[in-house]
Amino acid sequence: MTEEVQRHSVHTLVFRSLKRTHDMFISNQGTLPAIDETAEKLKRLVKARDGYSLVFDKVKQNKTMKKLQSDMLENSSENGMNSEKKSDASNAVVPVAANTVMPLNASASGNVNSSIIAARKTQTMPKPKWHPPWKLYRVISGHLGWVRCVAVEPGNEWFATGSADRVIKIWELATGKLKVSLTGHISSVRGLAVSSRHPYLFSCGEDRQVKCWDLEYNKVIRHYHGHLSAVYTLTLHPTIDVLITAGRDSTARVWDMRTKANVHTLTGHTNTVASVISQAAEPQIITGSHDCTIRLWDLAAGKSMATLTNHKKSVRSVIFHPTLYMFASASPDNIKQWKCPEGKFIQNLAGHNAIVNCLAVNPEGVLVSGADNGTLHCWDWRTGYNFQRLQAPVQPGSMDSESGIFSMTFDQSGSRLITTEADKTIKIYKEDDTATEESHPVHWRPDILKRRKY
Repeated sequence: MTEEVQRHSVHTLVFRSLKRTHDMFISNQGTLPAIDETAEKLKRLVKARDGYSLVFDKVKQNKTMKKLQSDMLENSSENGMNSEKKSDASNAVVPVAANTVMPLNASASGNVNSSIIAARKTQTMPKPKWHPPWKLYRVISGHLGWVRCVAVEPGNEWFATGSADRVIKIWELATGKLKVSLTGHISSVRGLAVSSRHPYLFSCGEDRQVKCWDLEYNKVIRHYHGHLSAVYTLTLHPTIDVLITAGRDSTARVWDMRTKANVHTLTGHTNTVASVISQAAEPQIITGSHDCTIRLWDLAAGKSMATLTNHKKSVRSVIFHPTLYMFASASPDNIKQWKCPEGKFIQNLAGHNAIVNCLAVNPEGVLVSGADNGTLHCWDWRTGYNFQRLQAPVQPGSMDSESGIFSMTFDQSGSRLITTEADKTIKIYKEDDTATEESHPVHWRPDILKRRKY
């Protein structure tokens, strides 16, 4: 017969283990030495001087000033100064330290302390610049599918849109009339770009094709072959004849515009690259991906300069500010602002709680974000203040679920905002001319501080 083991509670077993450990090592400790009071006092003095040296200096100055004040008052009474001279002396000022003066007639010790020990200037939130609200003034119909992309011509006379109906349409900006339809893609058109130096329009789509259209003949003159899956976005370098495309194969590819050569294949993302932008200065290419990262690329080397991992969800849009050396990125968790060239984080723009598909910013500092649920949020770029929220009605005959905004851009003047939507329409917004600062005030709360890095 085996003897049954007595069961104990976990508390008892832990206590016994601690007791055994204590008994084992108590002999190694011996008796602790007596505390050296001189050393402890010296340690406290060093800590106090390290943490409060500025306060100690101010208190010392305060005592010196008080002693000087009392000495002067005693001397004046002994010399029998008349009342007129006393009043002059009472209004005199005594220099205490550099850039610090104190009136002699300050009697209350609280006033003396407050003026001598100057408080550090509190951080304040800069007041947002007032922007007129935006309003919908034109809805353009014509596409037979979701309108996925838009690009405005550099001369600001027309703009192009690409749709899931596989057609690229060119519209007059002033009137909204259709000028021409371009057919050639065999699947949804996902990206468009118009060259500022050539009469070329570039398009990409889910058919893995990247096309160059000659707008003088309205024909495709070049194809750029190499992507292994759908191509979602493209951009043109502003000064060099190169085209950058990116898509579902997790790469961005740099093409020589004329020779159609694949100059670089920018690899590193681990999921769909949803947005790519380019500028003349470093970093020349920035990509945002569904792997929740943003990468800054050196175009000459074809390598990644930095990877920004602040976002917690997929990054669907990145956009450069037209005048500042900054860019913004959009994700369902937050809209974030960054400083070039190293991608230094500036601030969060929180509040657009939806899947943000696109961003647009104009030279006036108006940043607009568009989401999958059809909401538009307008922000002041400098302060991150959300001054307007819009929800445009869907096209008659469409469901409310078809209110998504897929892309947007400002025209070249920054006074018109063009959005392309899931209800197969293109909507154009402009500023409300009748609005004033009194009719639409800035609801600014200065007690909400943001940690800024400007």
